[in-house]
Amino acid sequence: MGAAGRHRGDHRGPVPHVEVLGVLRGRTVKRALALVLSIAALALVLYPIVWLVSASLTPVEELVANLRELFPGSITGSGYAQALDGVGGSTFWTFLTNSLVVSGGAVIGNVVSCALAAYAFARLRFRLSGALFAFSLLTIMLPAHVTLIPQYIVFQQLEFTDTFVPLILPKMLATDAFFVFLMVQFMRGIPYELDEAARIDGCGPVRNFRYVVLPLSQPALVTTAIFTFIWTWNDFFSQLIYLSSTEKYTIPLGLRLFIDQTSSSSYGAMFAMSVLSLVPIGLFFLAFQRFLVAGVATTGLKG
Repeated sequence: MGAAGRHRGDHRGPVPHVEVLGVLRGRTVKRALALVLSIAALALVLYPIVWLVSASLTPVEELVANLRELFPGSITGSGYAQALDGVGGSTFWTFLTNSLVVSGGAVIGNVVSCALAAYAFARLRFRLSGALFAFSLLTIMLPAHVTLIPQYIVFQQLEFTDTFVPLILPKMLATDAFFVFLMVQFMRGIPYELDEAARIDGCGPVRNFRYVVLPLSQPALVTTAIFTFIWTWNDFFSQLIYLSSTEKYTIPLGLRLFIDQTSSSSYGAMFAMSVLSLVPIGLFFLAFQRFLVAGVATTGLKG
């Protein structure tokens, strides 16, 4: 019995170690699989950008002959030189300046107007506030094309067509209900005791908004600014409708000028300008990335 007992004890001794090794191996396999899937997803996302940069450095003859090749056989910078020279009588710097004016105006107008509207819905009490907020959210489901013709008629009668006013003015009227909702959710998470303390110190609604709510809403404000900048920068349809002069074209409209249906198209210059147009978006996003993550996280958790 003693020998049998010792034999059984020796047999049961290593079992926990085997189980631990099995668990560690399972975790290692899962981590390796997750790493491989992440790398594959990253490669899938980055492939169009890598191909775009490669195409911008490829000679036109080689590009047309080998569209599927990722790395060019020879490299040229003629596409970038042509892109900087511009097209249609306007240079790349003209398109860039116009895009910055439109996007900057849209960001300022959207952040200010949506912040004011969100403060009213989230912190102030007035009649029909709930109904008005619900009506504002219903506009999210309204396609933009439904209001396009009436808006165009209004701006045409006001003689604002072929100007930047139709692209910036609507942003100053809190027409983007998504950002109003985002800021409302964030402002509702700010403790109401701060409003009471500010009221005791003699602050009215305006000063409370300026000195208490607005500084604490910085993540939501930056999130609104980033998305507004990116969406306005990449907008093509609205700018195509309201802008008709080449000297007022933005980068998306300038890219279209390189495609000519009746003669040869400058694909190299078009790809080069596309790469250059990504630089401001990348810099803007990198500068405010930490605020974007904080804004999305907090607005998603508070309500």
